[in-house]
Amino acid sequence: MKGNGHAPVSDVAACRAVELIYHSYLTGLILMLSSRAGPQRAAEIVFRTFRRQQLARFLPGLKKLGLDGLPHAVACAQYHYLSNQVGGVKVEYVYENDRKAWVRYPPPRWIWSGTAICGIPSEVSRAMLRGWHANNGVVLGNPRLGFVCTGQTVDGQPGLEGYYKEWDHDLVPDERLQFSPGERCPAFDPARAPKLAENAWPEERLLKVLRNYAMEYITSIVPETVAVLGPEEGGHLAGAAARLIGMHTFDEVAALLGGVEPGAAGFAKAFARLARGQGDDAELSPDRDSILVRQTSWRLMSERDNLPPAVFEAWSELWVGTALAHDRFMRIDIVERRDRGDAHWAWRFR
Repeated sequence: MKGNGHAPVSDVAACRAVELIYHSYLTGLILMLSSRAGPQRAAEIVFRTFRRQQLARFLPGLKKLGLDGLPHAVACAQYHYLSNQVGGVKVEYVYENDRKAWVRYPPPRWIWSGTAICGIPSEVSRAMLRGWHANNGVVLGNPRLGFVCTGQTVDGQPGLEGYYKEWDHDLVPDERLQFSPGERCPAFDPARAPKLAENAWPEERLLKVLRNYAMEYITSIVPETVAVLGPEEGGHLAGAAARLIGMHTFDEVAALLGGVEPGAAGFAKAFARLARGQGDDAELSPDRDSILVRQTSWRLMSERDNLPPAVFEAWSELWVGTALAHDRFMRIDIVERRDRGDAHWAWRFR
């Protein structure tokens, strides 16, 4: 999980607002892709997003959680149980034997918050499993390990569920993810489930993890959208979803921040606060009849190199949307961009 060391969270409200914004953007973008680009292309983007996340986070996460010495099927199921629990996702775990262990995500699904569940095609949900769960055996060097999905919430079952199983033979690629809708996950007993060490996860650290958990998906999915659909279509759809999410989350964001002062100056102050809530070094400065916000960092994409301009432009629409919801007469201009050789990222509000 990405983090900026052990630096304290100085603004809890901004951290929570950032989590809300990015969680909503993830859901909104997948809905936008499913409805505008079609289920097949949306599924491809979701597959690539989850595969990138899995390759970057799975093995380090196993070690961080102390699971790397367990039998592979058990380690995988416990990883999903504990890591998603840290990320605020409702999840269950059931041990059957050393070669078979269940993981279940009961409703409401974190990723499909609210009524969004009604707009997610089945193939998009399956793409998440192909991207992550089906590849765990490959990453662990165990060709006998696969995942069997026994139910999907988007198909009307009471949760996304399935089990990791180690077969007696090597699996071909198409066997690494299987479907068996006639099976049912056994009852979950919290007393028998693994637990996080309480002293290792204080409230402040958990707050940062929740924020980072939501941010990391945007780190992956916006560039993948542009890569699959191209900068014109992909940038347009990622930007359109961002603007809508910015507008529709603004009231909740403002409430979390304790209110946003009127006008451009009030919004610029809130914008800088949200930027710092993401871990960036934003600073305000007056500029005649406007306010500038400058930052040298862009933590969201700090691990991504050679991104096309469309990624930054799509992401920027989040803040255009929030600004329009705050004051539809306000102007926002991006006046400096580090991806074009400037010393800062800079926005002018007036």
